Amino acid sequence: MAKRRAKRATAVIPAHRPVEFGTPPGTLLAPPGALSTTVGVICYGEAGIEEFAVADPSELTPLREKPSVLWVDVHGLGDEDFIKQIGDVFGLHDLALEDVLNLHQRAKIEYYDDHYFIVVHAVDYKETLVVEQLSLFLGSNYVITFQPRKIHCLDPLRERLRKRKDKIYLNGSDFLAYSILDAVIDGYFPVLEKYGEIIEDAEERIVAKPTPESLAGIHDVRRELLSLRRIMWPLRDALNSLYRDETNLITSETLPYLRDCHDHAVRIIDLLEIYRELGADLQDIYLSSVSNRINEVMKVLTIITTIFIPLSFIASVYGMNFDHMPELRKESGYFIVLGVMGFIGLALLFYFWKRGWLTKDDFDPKNH
Repeated sequence: MAKRRAKRATAVIPAHRPVEFGTPPGTLLAPPGALSTTVGVICYGEAGIEEFAVADPSELTPLREKPSVLWVDVHGLGDEDFIKQIGDVFGLHDLALEDVLNLHQRAKIEYYDDHYFIVVHAVDYKETLVVEQLSLFLGSNYVITFQPRKIHCLDPLRERLRKRKDKIYLNGSDFLAYSILDAVIDGYFPVLEKYGEIIEDAEERIVAKPTPESLAGIHDVRRELLSLRRIMWPLRDALNSLYRDETNLITSETLPYLRDCHDHAVRIIDLLEIYRELGADLQDIYLSSVSNRINEVMKVLTIITTIFIPLSFIASVYGMNFDHMPELRKESGYFIVLGVMGFIGLALLFYFWKRGWLTKDDFDPKNH
């Protein structure tokens, strides 16, 4: 846990642009540090599959007329004009495009005249929690995704499309949108498994030797789990409304898959609640371990003090400056007193050991 603390500070949450008061609704402003915009296209249907890059948004116009499913994948949000032109080609609402560039959106689903606008968050774990916003538009024959940076959980989905044997290839744009959402949501499970391992390792460290670094690591884990919880709760509600809404953009064949996607979100929330409770329990374990270690130290000090009380009494008696103390005149008096003091000390040690109040572990430096 201490090593983990040294490598990391907090979760990596996408930075959003500062609010500029007075700008009209629908104004597109690139987020700070945004990557340059590139566009990849996958077009598939009965005629086959095509995959290519687009340098000019006008190249997308003829693709809309094809009787195939079009996936426009936009990487990087640094070019507002490019994104605006893509919106013009597909008739995307200006407010939705504005939300694409605002990377602090909560998960949501909005329905416009002829398309859905969906916001979800993909997560990964690279020594800390990494969160990326994914904005998705679903139309009658197209899906458009906007990624601030490359989201790797979508790579297997592209490979499945290239093989032409998956259900995605045999269904419409709604099934493609579901597949993207499912890939993003399933990406939460390995992250939660990682947190499970971290919590288990933290528990072992805390029980063995609680340190302030261990407590700081627990706080980091709880804070990141809280971030995940804030992401998943609105996503669960959004998915619930998506498969319950009656719209011609989602076919009856896709609805059961969306319900399964919602079920996965519920399972993730359940796991998050369990791990958050475990994180709270770890704090209690830490406090209990620290208290137990203090009690052990106090027990050893109390035993030592108890042993030296009668020895100090004897030493103080013979340290008084009286003229008439017969023992002081004997040649063997000094050794007799030392013998008596040693006997008392050993007798007390034996008594404490027989009562189980003193063990060899009490004097092991590794336990303190």
